[in-house]
Formats: sequence, C-alpha cells, structure tokens
Amino acid sequence: MNEVENFKKECAENIEKQGKNESLKKATQSFIEESINSRYSYNFKWMGRPIIQYPQDMVVMQELIWDIKPDLIIETGIAHGGSLIFYASILELIGKGEILGIDIDIREHNKKEIVAHPMAKRIKMLQGSAIDPSIVKQVREAAKGKETVMVLFDSNHTHDHVLEELRAYSDLTTVGSYCVVFDTVVEDLKKGVFHNRPWDVGSNPKTAVFEFLKTNDNFVIDKSIDHKILISVAPDGYLKRIK
Repeated sequence: MNEVENFKKECAENIEKQGKNESLKKATQSFIEESINSRYSYNFKWMGRPIIQYPQDMVVMQELIWDIKPDLIIETGIAHGGSLIFYASILELIGKGEILGIDIDIREHNKKEIVAHPMAKRIKMLQGSAIDPSIVKQVREAAKGKETVMVLFDSNHTHDHVLEELRAYSDLTTVGSYCVVFDTVVEDLKKGVFHNRPWDVGSNPKTAVFEFLKTNDNFVIDKSIDHKILISVAPDGYLKRIK
C-alpha cells in the first residue's frame, strides 16, 4: 500500500473510532446545544455573504462537491445567499456546473448582492415554494440532461414540507451523489428550542428523512460523515444514492 492509500486508511479507521467515542459525542452534543442558543452559525460568511452554516458542514460539503463534480446542484432555501456563493465557488474551481436556488421569498437586498457577486455566473434562482407544482416542474426541466446532480434541502424545516421536498426532488440525485437534508439536528435538541418556528421535536427534517427511507431504498444515511465531523446541523441527513 502506497503512502496516499495508507493515509486514507488511517483516516477511515480514525473516523470509525470517533463514531464509537461516547465521551466525544457527548461533548459535541453539548457544544451544539449551546451554540444554537448563541446563534453561532450566524457568525460566518463566504466570499462576503452570510452563510449560516457550521464550518464542519461547509468543509464536508466542499469535499463532496469536489469528489462528485456535479453538473447541477439544486438547493431549496436561499436566505442571504452565502451557501449559493459557497457552492458556486467550488464549482468555479472545478471548472463546470451551476447551482439552482429556490426560495419562497428572495429578499430584494439579498438578490441584489447575489446577482452582483463574481460567482453569480454559476447561479440561477427561482422564487416560490419548493413544493409548488410549477416550481417543481421548472426544477425538473433544469435537471434534464445533467449527468451528475446533487440535491440539498434547507428551507421550511417542518416534517411535512421536507417530506414533500424529498418526494419531489430526491430522484433527481444521481447514483453515487448525495441528497443532503439540513437541520435534522432539530430532532436531537430539547423540545421548544425553536419556540417561534413551526418545527420542533417530532416534526422536523430528521423525522421526514426516516419516514422517506421507509419506502425508498435508493438512499442510505452516510454515517461515516456524521462520525467524521460530529458537529453538524445535518446528523443522519447526508443521504447517499446507491442505486
């Protein structure tokens, strides 16, 4: 085994050990709970735009994009546009691909900043509910002929909405690629943390993922990602398409 492969093997073994380290997992859960209370994820930007993500999820997302080299990334939820810019910048380094963002309310000041950004050439946006049939139709049209597609959900985090998103778009994910469901962490927090939101323990992205997987065996939860990054808003949310 050469040095490159040996290092990969060492990393894989380390990740597996981390997944069994209950003390470390308890510490990371404590950090997640406290960091959500302090709005920690709101403190970061990518190329000038707020991204509202944990750095650990950002790192693993660039790993996936670099490895998969998608022709199209579909993302529901735009907010300030930081994630659109982030994914577009990785695609720019790869030299191909575009990202299609969908949001029910693209604020004018955010849209202005996104359109003016150097990475805008790889970004397209649709305004409307991601589960509206007319929006679904447009997204599916955009995916036609694309060899490799990733799908990301980060909009309304209620069980029903995310389940509808999964049913509407998950099949656009190409084999070997990922469908990533963000904010599954809601299920792992204390009830009422998001007291001003319609999602909570029992109705959130993770409950939608589990319900979806009951009748769809094209995807598996990539637990190796959970074990690798530990601190994540998407535990059990990295779904790899296997067939």
